[in-house]
Amino acid sequence: MPRLAIIGLGKMGRTIEQLAPERGFEVVSRIDPNGGEAPSVRQEALNRADVAVEFTTPSASPANVRAAIEAGCPIVVGTTGWYDKRGEIEKFATDRKGAILIAPNFSIGVAAFGEIVKAAARALKSAPGFDAHITETHHSAKKDAPSGTAANLEKLAAKEWGRGIPITSIRTGSVPGTHEFLFDGPFEQIRLEHVARDRRVFADGALLAAKWLIGKRGVFTMNDVLAG
Repeated sequence: MPRLAIIGLGKMGRTIEQLAPERGFEVVSRIDPNGGEAPSVRQEALNRADVAVEFTTPSASPANVRAAIEAGCPIVVGTTGWYDKRGEIEKFATDRKGAILIAPNFSIGVAAFGEIVKAAARALKSAPGFDAHITETHHSAKKDAPSGTAANLEKLAAKEWGRGIPITSIRTGSVPGTHEFLFDGPFEQIRLEHVARDRRVFADGALLAAKWLIGKRGVFTMNDVLAG
C-alpha cells in the first residue's frame, strides 16, 4: 500500500484524505500550519511517504515543492497561481533528479475537453465573423483568477485559433469548477462546456497521478499519466 503525504488540508486536501484509502493509499502525513500533524514540509514531517500531493496557496506552493524534492519525495502539485516560478521549480526538480507532476486540473474529462476545444478552434479559425470567449466559474474561496485550467485551455485553443482568447472569471458560492467555450458567429453560436459536479473528480485524478508518479524521475503532466 503506497504511503501518501497530504500537503494542505483545505477542501481538496480533506477530500483526498477521505478518498485515499478507497484508492489503496495509506495516509502517513498531513502537513498544514492550521491543524496538520506538522506545520511545514520537512523530511521527518513527510514520514517516509512514497509520494505527496500538494494543494495549498500560490504563495506557499513553490517552497513546499522544493522541500519535498529536497527530501527525495515525488510530489503531485495541484495548486495554481504560482506558474511564474514554474520554470525554476521544474529546473530544480530536474537538477535534483526528483519527480514532480504539475496539473491545473486532474479531471480526465478536462483533459478530453482540451482536445475538443482545440479541434473546435481549428475548425472555426477561418470561419468569417466568428469570435471566441472563455468563461470560468469557481467557488468564492478560490484565490487565483483566471483559473489555471482556464489559462491552460486558452493556451491550447489559442495555438489553433491563431490569437489570444479572452477569459471571464466568476467567483461565487460553492461551484467546484465550470469552464465554457463560446464560439459566436453572426447568425449562430456554439457552446462547449465542462462541469465538475463534485470536487472528488479532482481528488480521484490527483490520486491516480500520485500512484503513477511513484518510482519515476522527471517533470510530468496529466497528459503523461493518460498516455500510460
